[in-house]
Amino acid sequence: MKKYILFFTLSIAITLSASTPPPGFKKYLVFDDFCDACGCSASGGGMGFSSMINQNFVGIRYFHQSYSSRDGIFNNSPWVDENFNTVQAWARIPVFKNFQVTALVPYHFHNRELSTGRQEISGLGDITVIGLYTLYQTKTDMLTFTHTLQAGAGVKAPTGKYDSANNGSVNPSFQVGTGSWDYLLAAEYVIRYKDWGFNGMANYNIKTENDKNYQFGNQFNYGGTLFYVAETTKLTIVPQAGIAGEVYDANKQYKERLPDTEGYALFGRAGVEMGVDKFSIGINGMLPISQNLTGGRVEANYRWSVNLNYSL
Repeated sequence: MKKYILFFTLSIAITLSASTPPPGFKKYLVFDDFCDACGCSASGGGMGFSSMINQNFVGIRYFHQSYSSRDGIFNNSPWVDENFNTVQAWARIPVFKNFQVTALVPYHFHNRELSTGRQEISGLGDITVIGLYTLYQTKTDMLTFTHTLQAGAGVKAPTGKYDSANNGSVNPSFQVGTGSWDYLLAAEYVIRYKDWGFNGMANYNIKTENDKNYQFGNQFNYGGTLFYVAETTKLTIVPQAGIAGEVYDANKQYKERLPDTEGYALFGRAGVEMGVDKFSIGINGMLPISQNLTGGRVEANYRWSVNLNYSL
């Protein structure tokens, strides 16, 4: 048990996913990172789209994102704290062989302290549905290796309210919805050897213009994760560590690019999930390694999440 604790303590970062394991092992699955900078209609805040222990499940999770932003456009404008909170119902359901669908229904409640007073917004966010298909899978039983390649697509519906008045702020992502239909392309590769595994992933979010003539920039996400599976007769523990990166194109209004709305962020991430019978609980945290958001006028501080799932 000491080596599991040491592994988790030294970890920073993750985007975990897994595939069909060698005989005798469970299947651990996570797909990651369809979110907007600073939590605007964020579906996962980089926290993942699936459970590490429950292949097919229904559950609920809470995640929090902390940011600081300039309360004004000048270099000497004061910094204010912004807090993005989401409670999300989520599920992963098999449709047919080698194809799974993940659905996410978020409810957001955000707040920030401006010079003019406290601002709060809340409401149903944008609902996301994602389908993933296993394109290639092979294994060498002698060495207990597995390799899996998955790809898929999804859609995010504009079920969350978009308020154009918030676009006048330095952080235009202070919203509960984008007001637009967005489309997702995704791919991941997983390799496992006995109890150890590594996942590489990439996805691209294509965003469209909403009915207020505003368009959030397209988003590219990438990540890599190392994980370890520790099992007893009653308990499964999966610590993991890796990196998660996000790159944002500039936003547009009336099809014109808006200055200082593009950016990037690279996070380290650590987490652990524990399962007993059909229930599992997971905890994850993320800290920025490098970032440049909205010309340096928005800074990501940290993110964390907790989830409770029931295996179907």
